[in-house]
Amino acid sequence: MSLQHPRRRSVLLAAAAVSAAAAAPAVASQEQHGGRGGPLVIGHRGAAGWRPEHTVSSYTFAVRAGADWIEPDLVPTKDHVLVVRHENEISGTTDVALHPEFAGRRTTKTVDGRAVTGWFTEDFTLAELRTLRAVERLPLVRDRNTVFDGRERIMTFQEVVDLARVLSKEHGRRITVFPETKHPVYFRSVGLPLEPELIRIVRRNRLTARDCVVQSFDPSSLREVAAARLGLPLWQALGTSGGPYGHPVTYKDMMTPAGLREIASYAGWIGPDKSSLVPPLTLLDDAHAAGLKVGAYTFRAENQYLPAGYRKGTAPNGFGDAFAEYAFHFGRGVDAVVTDFPDLAAAARDELRS
Repeated sequence: MSLQHPRRRSVLLAAAAVSAAAAAPAVASQEQHGGRGGPLVIGHRGAAGWRPEHTVSSYTFAVRAGADWIEPDLVPTKDHVLVVRHENEISGTTDVALHPEFAGRRTTKTVDGRAVTGWFTEDFTLAELRTLRAVERLPLVRDRNTVFDGRERIMTFQEVVDLARVLSKEHGRRITVFPETKHPVYFRSVGLPLEPELIRIVRRNRLTARDCVVQSFDPSSLREVAAARLGLPLWQALGTSGGPYGHPVTYKDMMTPAGLREIASYAGWIGPDKSSLVPPLTLLDDAHAAGLKVGAYTFRAENQYLPAGYRKGTAPNGFGDAFAEYAFHFGRGVDAVVTDFPDLAAAARDELRS
């Protein structure tokens, strides 16, 4: 069955009911999360290198390519349904600009201190968003993906949970969903907090530590999820500059030994940019010493996203030596990689095991 056609896809998702697994500890082992030896492979918004992100085909490609986890970014609709988009501003990830009926909703908002112009999920009901279709977010980088533009609709978080269960059955291994709460401070300010709805979906689906890991750049969002006592592992994402919006702490502070110990009081993982793990930086060893697992982001194959030593040729969108970069970080001892190309990461992991 094709997973790209919206009608066929809805039938598949409707058939996704399965029994929940027994409860698991909040910080689960690699085996519990589907790892088959070596670091976990996390499909970044699915397989964003090969399909428009956050679509059924992107998530399905990721799992069939070897991903252990799939990552949906969560933003709300006007009627407070959690949908999966990279940002709440959707002009770059949907065909909304081609819909004259929504032209009047183009606006400018301040999100986390930054002025953003476009169309925003919180100004649409779910039914209205269903009339839009996904498009490639980086068409100048990944022109090959534009062939899929307009073929798939926006998914809800519930549909990603359902799809993960279908794919778990299909592949005979547990696929973990890895939702990220986007702009929690902003959404609280407009009366659409993310965490209560996320918690409700987790409870309704009886998701365990084997089924779901929650991530955020915002520590208050993670602490709110922790307070719900869901038994889920939490992942503190870390930026390369500044700090979580609305918090006095900087990411640099959070990456010190003292900051890592503080993170370990509520989370089991950190997710730094891969550049933060390159020697002489000691973040990887410091995090492990604090009892934290480390998942690095975001691995891509195009030259422009690779360190200079791994590039091939001069074309910025040409593929470089992604395998060498994976080998470097695997050799350093990362526990997971977040990647747009889960097939390449899984192949690199296979080489590590051989």
